[in-house]
Amino acid sequence: MKDKHKISVFGTGFVGLVTAAVFADKGWRVIAVDIDKEKVEKVNNGEPFFYEPNLESLLKRAVFEQKTLTATTKQQESVLETSMTFICVGTPTRKDGSCNLDFVRAVTQTIGKALAKKKDYHLVVVKSTVVPETTRKVVLPLLEKTSGKKVGKDFGLCMNPEFLREGQSIHDTIFPDRIIVGEIDERSGETLANLYAQLYDEKSDAFSSFWSQIYGKKPQKPPIKRYSLETAELIKYANNCFLATKISFVNELANICEQTPGADINDIADAMGLDFRINPHFLKAGAGFGGSCFPKDVGAIISYALARNYQPNLLESVLAVNAFQAQHMVELVEKELGALKGMTIALLGLSFKPGTDDMRNAPSLTISELLRAKQAKVIAWDPKAIKEARKEEWLGEKITYATSLKEALTAADACLLVTDWPEFKTLTPVDFKCMRQKILIDGRRIYDPAEFLKAGIHYRGIGLGMKENGNKNSQGEQ
Repeated sequence: MKDKHKISVFGTGFVGLVTAAVFADKGWRVIAVDIDKEKVEKVNNGEPFFYEPNLESLLKRAVFEQKTLTATTKQQESVLETSMTFICVGTPTRKDGSCNLDFVRAVTQTIGKALAKKKDYHLVVVKSTVVPETTRKVVLPLLEKTSGKKVGKDFGLCMNPEFLREGQSIHDTIFPDRIIVGEIDERSGETLANLYAQLYDEKSDAFSSFWSQIYGKKPQKPPIKRYSLETAELIKYANNCFLATKISFVNELANICEQTPGADINDIADAMGLDFRINPHFLKAGAGFGGSCFPKDVGAIISYALARNYQPNLLESVLAVNAFQAQHMVELVEKELGALKGMTIALLGLSFKPGTDDMRNAPSLTISELLRAKQAKVIAWDPKAIKEARKEEWLGEKITYATSLKEALTAADACLLVTDWPEFKTLTPVDFKCMRQKILIDGRRIYDPAEFLKAGIHYRGIGLGMKENGNKNSQGEQ
C-alpha cells in the first residue's frame, strides 16, 4: 500500500469497532482504543460484544489471519504509534435533548496531550455524531490547548460523519453511497480523502475479492465530497432527520388509513415509492423508529435550533408522531380485548430493528411499559436481544422472557408483532393457533391479512382500513 498509515480509533462501539475492523481488513495497522478492559480483551480475542452480521468473522480475520488489528487501553501510546486518529466515542442525549459531549472532550484532551509529544504531522478525524460547530469550537481549541501546537501546521483536523445502518454496518462501510469529508484546511481534507481512495481502490486485492464473495459485488470508489466542518456536521443530522421524517409521515398516513374502509398503507406507500422524487425506502409503516441515531439526532438538532431561537416545528412533530406509534399499538390491542388487566400479551421482537440486539429507544420498551401500567402480563421473544433487554431499566425482569417463540404464543390473549425479524416472516396462521385468544396485531405488516382471517386468526394491521382489519367493532365486521 503506497501510504503506510497507522490508524488509531478511539471508541469500540458500533461505529468505532466496525470502522477499525474494516480498515484493518484492508491491510492498515489499526489500534482500537477503549477504557473498558473487558471490551479490549474481547476484541483481541476476535469476539464482538454486540451482535452485528459478519462482525465476528471480520474481527477474527483482522486479528488472527492478517494480524493488523489490536485493541488497547493505552490511549496516549496509541496516538504516538499512529499517524491518524478517529474519534468514534458516544454522544448520548442529555435530559433536555441536547448532545452530551463529555466523552468527546475527554478523548480530545487525551489526544492533545499525546500530540504534544509528537514531532510528525498527525490527522485527527471526528467521526462521532456532533452538533454543528463542535469540531471547530470544542475539539479544535482543546487540541491546541493540550498539545501546545497549531492546527494546519502541526496537526490536521477533519469531520467525517458515518451513515451506517445497524444490521448492515459492514456492508455500508464497504459499499458506501458517499464519503463526506469536512476539513479545516486543504491538507487535512486531502489526507483523509486519499485514505478513502485507497480503501476503495478498485484494483483486485484480497480485500476486494473476499467481500465480493460475501456480498456478490466488488467494492468501488464512492463519491468523496469535501466541505467545511460545519456543513459535514449538519449533513449527518440532515440525513437522519429526513429519514425519520419519512417514517413519521408514513405512520401518520397509516393511522389515517385505519379510519378509511378499504385503504391499505402498504399499497399507498408502494405507489408513492414509484415516484422517482420519493423512492420506496423508509416508507414502511409500523410501530415507530428507535435505535441510537434517529431519536437522538432529531432531538439534538431540535435542541440546537431552540438554543438559537428557532422553533423547528416539523422536527418536533416527527418525534411526537413517533412517540404515538407505540401507544397506538397498545390502543389497537385494547380495542380487541377491552380492559387489559390480567391479560397475557405476547411481544414478538424486542430490538428496535432486525439484524441487531440493540435495545436503545426500541418501541418494545414503551409498549411493554404501557402494557404493564394497564396490569397486563407481558411475555416476549426475540432471537437476539433478550440478553440486552434484561439490562434495560424499563424491562429488566419486569416482564417474562420466553425460551422459544412457541412458548411466547402459547396461552397468550393477544400477540403484538413489534420487530420484523426474518424468523417471524415465515410464520403461518397455524403457529398462532396455540393462543388462548387468537388476536394478532401486526405492527410491521409482514403477514397477509386475508390468509390469517380465513384461518380464524383475528388480525389487525397497522395502516389497514377498518373493513380489512379484524376489528370486531369495525364497519367491516368479521
